[in-house]
Amino acid sequence: MKKSVLTVLLMGLLALQAVANVYNVRDYGAKGDGKVLDHIAINAAIEAATTAGGGQVVLPVGTYLCGSIRLKSNVELHLMAGAKILAAPAEMKVYDESEVFGAPEYQDGGHTYFHNSLIWAEGQQNISITGRGMIDGEGLTRHDTEKAGNVLGGSIGTGDKAIALKLCRNVLIRDITIFRGGHFAIIATGCDIGTIDNVTIDTNRDGIDIDCCKYFTVSNTKVNTPFDDGIVLKSSYALKQPVLCEHILITNCIVAGYKLGTFLDGTYVPEKVNWACGRIKLGTESNGGYRNITISNCTCMWSSGLAFEEVDQGKMENVVVDNISMSHVHHYPIYITTGCRNRGPKERTEVSSARDIYINNVVADDCDSLAGIIVTGMEGMPIKNVSLSNIRIQYRGGGKKVDKPYREQGTNYPEPRWAGPTPAYGLFARHVDGLRLRNVKFELMRPDERPDIILEDVINEDLER
Repeated sequence: MKKSVLTVLLMGLLALQAVANVYNVRDYGAKGDGKVLDHIAINAAIEAATTAGGGQVVLPVGTYLCGSIRLKSNVELHLMAGAKILAAPAEMKVYDESEVFGAPEYQDGGHTYFHNSLIWAEGQQNISITGRGMIDGEGLTRHDTEKAGNVLGGSIGTGDKAIALKLCRNVLIRDITIFRGGHFAIIATGCDIGTIDNVTIDTNRDGIDIDCCKYFTVSNTKVNTPFDDGIVLKSSYALKQPVLCEHILITNCIVAGYKLGTFLDGTYVPEKVNWACGRIKLGTESNGGYRNITISNCTCMWSSGLAFEEVDQGKMENVVVDNISMSHVHHYPIYITTGCRNRGPKERTEVSSARDIYINNVVADDCDSLAGIIVTGMEGMPIKNVSLSNIRIQYRGGGKKVDKPYREQGTNYPEPRWAGPTPAYGLFARHVDGLRLRNVKFELMRPDERPDIILEDVINEDLER
C-alpha cells in the first residue's frame, strides 16, 4: 500500500513537472482573435520558458496576429491543430528592424537579413517549430526589400520571411503548414544538424532554402511554389566567407507549381509556365559549394526539373539522385552546369568545378521542348564523372533545327530559358570529362527537327543502350 501511494505521488510530481514546462500563450495575454497583436504575449511566453531552462510554448486554437516572434534555445513553439499565426500587414510596423550586416553584400537581401521575419532565431540551439497548425504570411512581402550596400537593412516594419534561422544548431520543424511565406517560407543559413519533416508549404516565392548548412534532412514534405523554387540548397556569402553546404538529404518529398492556394484547397490548378517554379535546385548562390548531397524518392508536378548550378567559385561534388518522377516539366528535366558568374570578393582566385554526379532511375513525361538534359562545364575546366542511368524522358517535341552555337555559360545567369533551345532535344553535353549513359531513353510526342544527342568537347564518354 505504501508503495502504491509513493508511486501515485511520484507520478503526480512528474505530471506537475510536465505541466510546469508547458507555457500556454493565453496565460501571457494572447487573445487569438486575429485582431489584437499577439506576438508580444508569445515572446513573453518564450522568455519565461527560456528563463526556466526550456519548454514547450503552446498556441491553442485561434488566429494570432503577429509581428516578429523571437525563438530561443531549448524552446519548442507548438501550434495546435486549429491554431494559426497570421503575419501582420507592413503598415502596422511590428516586425523587427533588419540587423546591420557591415560588409559588402554578395547575395540578395533575403539571404543577408533575418531579423525582419515573422519567426526568427540567431545563434540558438535545440529549437523546434511543431504542430498541425498553420503559419499564414499574408502580411509578408514576396519582394526582396533589402538593398545591397544599405547597412541599415531593409524597410522598417516590413516582414520578409516566414521562418528565418541563422547560425543555429539542432533544429526541428515538423508537421506545420505554411501559406504565403513571403520571400522564403523557410530559410536556414549556417545551421548545423536540422530536420524538416512532414511540412506542407503553399507559397508565393521560395519554399525551403538551406544555405551553408551541414547535416540537414528534408523529408516527407510537400512544397508548392508556382513563382519560384521549391527546395533549394545554396552556399552564399551571407556568413562573410565561402561555406560549404554539405551532408544534406532530401527524401520522400513532393514539389509542384500549382496556382497559389490550390494545393492547400485541393483544386490543384496548374499555374502558367514560369521561368522557375517548383524545382529542386542547387544554386545559384554557390560561393562555398555543395558536397555529399542525396536526393531520393521525390515527385515533381507542373514544375521545372532538377537544376544543379555551381557558378560562384565553389565545388559541387558527390551528388546522388535516385528515384525521381516528374510530370508536366517546364523548360528542362535535368540541368547540370558550371560557370564563372563569380558573385563574391574579387580577390578570390578559385574556379567553379563539379564532379561525381550520379542520377539514376528518373522518369519524366510531358517535358518542354525548349531543352533536353543539359550538362555543360567550362572550357579548360570540364565537369567530371557524370552518370545517367535508367532514365526515360518524354518530350513534347516540335522543336526546330538550331543553327547557331549554343551559348557558353560564362558570366551569365545560369538559366536555360535565356540561352534558347538546345541544339539536341534529348541531351546536350559540352566540356565534360567522363559521361556515362546506361539505359537512357528519349521519346517524342510529335516530331522534332533536332537530333537526340549532341556532345561537344566531351571525352571519356561511355554510352550504352
